[in-house]
Amino acid sequence: MTYILFDLCNSIMLLAWTFLLFLPKWSFTERLIAYPWVPLGISFFYVYFLIVSGGLAEADFSTLDGITSLFRLSTPESAAAGWLHYLAFDFWAGTWIIRHSRRHQISHWAILFPLLCTFMLGPIGIMVYSVVYFIKRQLKKAK
Repeated sequence: MTYILFDLCNSIMLLAWTFLLFLPKWSFTERLIAYPWVPLGISFFYVYFLIVSGGLAEADFSTLDGITSLFRLSTPESAAAGWLHYLAFDFWAGTWIIRHSRRHQISHWAILFPLLCTFMLGPIGIMVYSVVYFIKRQLKKAK
């Protein structure tokens, strides 16, 4: 069951990212951007994987050794939970980039690379988007 649910979640996320990247003005995509429906849906699977893996009651998040131990002792279910955590937050960050860029009149073409970076590299996408945003802002001031 773990592998089926993991594959399902990965497929849903890939499809959702495809909508963000290539169909951002489609009414369905607009709903995904307006409210965190995708991360909300993924969170149910996340909770399931946490419960099935035994939870995080004994996890030590305060030290690097504690985090290393989590990886070393991981099960397919705990690894799936960790991966879904990344997927949900990266997607939310992608929708934030789109909303922010629209408020600041940055074209979708200008944010495609930052969105791809967010999809693949999480925080690096936010950094790349910030560079795009600040360049756009400086160009606007220079006019």
